[in-house]
Order: sequence, then structure tokens, then C-alpha cells
Amino acid sequence: MKAAVLSAANTPLVIEDVRVDAPHAHEVLIRTVACGVCRSDLHFVDGAYPHAMPCIPGHEAAGIVEAVGSEVRTVKVGDAVVTCLSAFCGQCEFCVTGRMSLCLGADTRRGKDEPPRLTREADGSVVNQMLNLSAYAEMMLVHEHACVRIDPDMPLDRAAILGCAVVTGAGAVFHAADVTPGDTVCIIGCGGVGLAAVNAAKIAGAGRIIACDPVAEKRELAMKLGATDTVDASIDDAGKQVVELTKGGVDHAIEAVGRPASGDLAVATLKRGGTATILGMMPLGHKVGLGAMDLLGGKKLQGALMGGNRFPVDIPRLVDFYLRGALDLDTIIARRVPLTAINEAFDDLRKGDSVRTVVVFE
Repeated sequence: MKAAVLSAANTPLVIEDVRVDAPHAHEVLIRTVACGVCRSDLHFVDGAYPHAMPCIPGHEAAGIVEAVGSEVRTVKVGDAVVTCLSAFCGQCEFCVTGRMSLCLGADTRRGKDEPPRLTREADGSVVNQMLNLSAYAEMMLVHEHACVRIDPDMPLDRAAILGCAVVTGAGAVFHAADVTPGDTVCIIGCGGVGLAAVNAAKIAGAGRIIACDPVAEKRELAMKLGATDTVDASIDDAGKQVVELTKGGVDHAIEAVGRPASGDLAVATLKRGGTATILGMMPLGHKVGLGAMDLLGGKKLQGALMGGNRFPVDIPRLVDFYLRGALDLDTIIARRVPLTAINEAFDDLRKGDSVRTVVVFE
């Protein structure tokens, strides 16, 4: 199969011939139809986060099941599926207490005594699998707990972005923040995750939804998806503007960028008793904090890996939201490109102007 291989950080991905192994007992072989270009991948491509090399990035995908292992019971050949990087074991304390996104997924990867899932066609050397998926490839070989069957009526180029951007942004609203009707919400960053959070806040019945982003076009998209107000995040008094708009601050601030300034802005927009939820991948070593007066005011700060999702339940529900017209994925997707344009797609992401680019394989 053809795949986009990253051999070293800060170098372009190269389209190579890669061999994918046959599925083991609990594994699923998926023909990739579409994969979103996510900033999380960019962190590894640019070396901000470490990963074993060479590897194949890509973790926000949808496709069709081509083959299944002998013990797979959750999907069958021919099923349309969405993959999710938060593969879960189903047995650890996080899984059995309903916090599946925190599962370390140790039993979902092959052991050292087993053959690798991916190897280079030329010399048989190992190609590391990134985030349990490696979706910038024509095929994915994953554990069955890294994918979920969806309604076959769902367009797979839209379904792909459910696996990260939407399940993270919507999960933050529905699970981590638990937004209730009438709550005031500030979304910081209007990329794929942030726009999904805006749309989810509308679905949840938030009373006021304020979208903060330095790019005017993204703020306009946020208004289309349900924001009631927008603020230019690049101005010095952005936090003060949000506080003034809401007459005291918001119940929930959701940071969806991963930049230190956006984490500070999230905290600055809170009312007494408000909660800031950090979704973005901050620079390693960076700390986001609350001041003494924030603590005395009952303000709270939390992280939410993948929005605290329970993806086997959440993704089919999000598909249903889309098919019923409540979830607007079409606005979030800016353009579709072939796999050969993956490096250009990352360049656009570095500029910060685009929303979601989707790689399509057919």
C-alpha cells in the first residue's frame, strides 16, 4: 500500500510502499477512505512532541472494513467505520469507571514478540504506528477497540473528522464541561476542535457562546455554527471583552488551540465558580494555572484528553446529529486533497488560516 512516512522530525513526509500485516485475533484491517489533517499530527511532524521514527502519522479517519481477526465481534467486513486514537482495553480502572479516554490501551498494541503491523516494502524494516492508527495510508490495521461501526448513509469524508476534532470538541462540551441549557461558554480557538465545540454548545442549549480567534474568517464560521458573539483573541483585552459581554465572565471556557496565551485567556474569561477546560496540546513543560484570587473565587481548571469521550457511544450519536442536520460538519471542512498533497496541507496548518483539510483516498 501507499503511505506517507515520516522518517525524522522537521522533514517532509514521503509517499512510500509499506506492507501491512494480516489482522491478528482482535484486529481489524480497514481501507482508508478519508483522514483529517490535525494539529496534533503537526506537533509530532515538527518535533514538538517525541515519537519513534520512522512512522506514519494520521489519526482522524474513516474507512471500510476489509478483514477482521478471529475474535472480532464489534465490526464485520464491509462495515463503514470511524477510527479513534483513544483505543481502550475495556478492563482497566479507567475503562470500568467510564473514563475510557484515559485508558493507556496496553492490550491494544502488539507485543514485542509479535511481528510488527507495518513494515517497509523495500527492506522489511519496521514502520512505527502513530497513535494506534497511522491513517495517512491506504490501509489501517488497528485493534477493534480503536474503531466503531457507523451508519452507512454517513459520508465518510465528513465522518473522518468525527474521530478527533469533533469527538474532542463535542466531548468537552457534553462530558468534561457538562454544559447545561443556559450556561455561558467561551471557545478559544476556532479550528476544527473549537468549531466543533461551538456547534456542540449550541446543541447543548448554551445561553451565550463566545468564539475567540485572531482570524476573522474563522470567527465568521463560528457564528455560522452557533456562536452568539465573537472576540478577536489577538487583542490585549480579549479576556476583559468577554467578561464585559457576559457581565462577569463565563461558566465554561474551552481552550482548543494548545498555545500558552490561549490557556491564560481561558482562565481570564471565567466568572466566579467557572471552569476552564484545556483541550490543546500545550508545549511540553508549560503550565497553566489559577491565581490565589481565582481559587478563592471557586474557579476550576481541568484537562480533558480527547474531550473525555466515550467514542463507541459518542461517534454514532454524532453521526446521527449530522444526518438529522444538528451537527454541521460541512462548514468545518475547508478542502479535500489527495495523499500526495499532505506536506502542503501541513504547511497550511502551520499558517493557522485554514480550518480542516481532509485527505481523501478515492
